[in-house]
Amino acid sequence: MSNEPRILKIHPAHSIPGGEVAIDCEGLDTSDPTLCAVWFEDERAPIVALSPRRVLVIVPELRHSGSVDVRLESVGIRSEPVNVMVGRRLAEDLHPVSSPAFDPEDGSLFVTRSGSRGEHLPVTLFRIDINGELAEFSGDIVNPTAIAFDSTGQMFVSSRMDGTVYRITPLKEAVPFARNLGVATGIAFDRADTMYVGDRTGRIYKVNGIGEEAPWAQLEPSVSAYHLAMGPDEALYVAGPTVASFDSIVRVDRDGEVSVFYEGLGRPQGLTFDEDGNLLVAASLRGRRGIVRISPDGIEAEMFVAGMNLVGLAFSATGDLAIVSTDSIYSLTL
Repeated sequence: MSNEPRILKIHPAHSIPGGEVAIDCEGLDTSDPTLCAVWFEDERAPIVALSPRRVLVIVPELRHSGSVDVRLESVGIRSEPVNVMVGRRLAEDLHPVSSPAFDPEDGSLFVTRSGSRGEHLPVTLFRIDINGELAEFSGDIVNPTAIAFDSTGQMFVSSRMDGTVYRITPLKEAVPFARNLGVATGIAFDRADTMYVGDRTGRIYKVNGIGEEAPWAQLEPSVSAYHLAMGPDEALYVAGPTVASFDSIVRVDRDGEVSVFYEGLGRPQGLTFDEDGNLLVAASLRGRRGIVRISPDGIEAEMFVAGMNLVGLAFSATGDLAIVSTDSIYSLTL
């Protein structure tokens, strides 16, 4: 029919519930906005902005995740469907402040309930098995921030409360591994299993295999945390949100030389690399929030996953993406 609305593109094509996506369209009759709707399967999505050629909507909570049909409706006529991928919520009522981490041995996912500074919670580390079951893991660490595994599968957790990185034993005990790391936040390992720790006051520490720390690079202070990821080029990539709305991703080469990799993000936080060498970072880009994908040369950037209040992400061994917000964790099949 000539007056049937048609979806041209939905971007980004990946989202979690609560994310804002844009729908480019044609043939949408907006003369009476009350007769316009956007459907994700059988759930009606809240409309943020509406015009005959573009609609902004919030992805609703859905009964199922994965590939979802989206349709436009105007004056009782619905468009043909276009698919988007929507993640599922694994757990809520958490308080992550950085990226989760997958255990390389069994594929389980670890995430924190960090709490406010100095707050002692009974359980601060949780484990989600490959079936999605959430279990309490440990409460030994106050304000756990980053989680990382070395190449042997050993788990380490930083505490921004006491400036310590802890080693987690097979008995779930938290043993201090490296101390005097300031407001210890992000952790990353290079191929030689050298540890790098971000102190949000602006310093990056290098930690050897027996826990001896040494200052390595000096950056600008952050208002929350330093998030670290080791790149395919063996350079360290750092996100540290400030009070500005035009923050940078910083690259630190093997000699400790600092340069700007990409500039123009709002509140960049957790980051990781995909198999093609693209950098994925939880941030805002041109006023839209979610997971931003930056090309390996640092030139191109696009919104890859729509989501609100995101603080971190991690890839599983099978390529699924775990995404954490300030209170929940999601799984997104790519």
